[in-house]
Amino acid sequence: MVKTEEIKFNTSGPGDIVDVTAEVQKAVRKSGLQSGTVTVFAPGSTTGITTIEYEPGLLKDVPELMEKLIPSDRAYQHDETWHDGNGFSHLRSALIGSDMTVPFVGGKLLLGTWQQIVFLEFDNRARNRHVILQMIGE
Repeated sequence: MVKTEEIKFNTSGPGDIVDVTAEVQKAVRKSGLQSGTVTVFAPGSTTGITTIEYEPGLLKDVPELMEKLIPSDRAYQHDETWHDGNGFSHLRSALIGSDMTVPFVGGKLLLGTWQQIVFLEFDNRARNRHVILQMIGE
């Protein structure tokens, strides 16, 4: 059986990290499925989906790491195409990826104790965002 849900939220701009774990768990329970997988997918080419320990230090460390790896204060070829200044956002998204799959058993996500599912905002402005959850199981 396949069930699909959507989570909607707003972000405040680059570096924003949104913990979606509780909403994903709620959707899995609501689905009635007991065992399977849930794919968490963020439509858009300036976003990321990953897991971290959602704590104040990492909420600062992750954006700092992205800035070191792919600086926002330099020009990228993408910026020449659209003149929107978010070339860095697309590269960060390509590095992290926009989806992940998590198994569940007994209607419960099989995440580690300190592991949360997070949405990463890479775009250079605040956005209205959504995440698609597709659960496959029985």
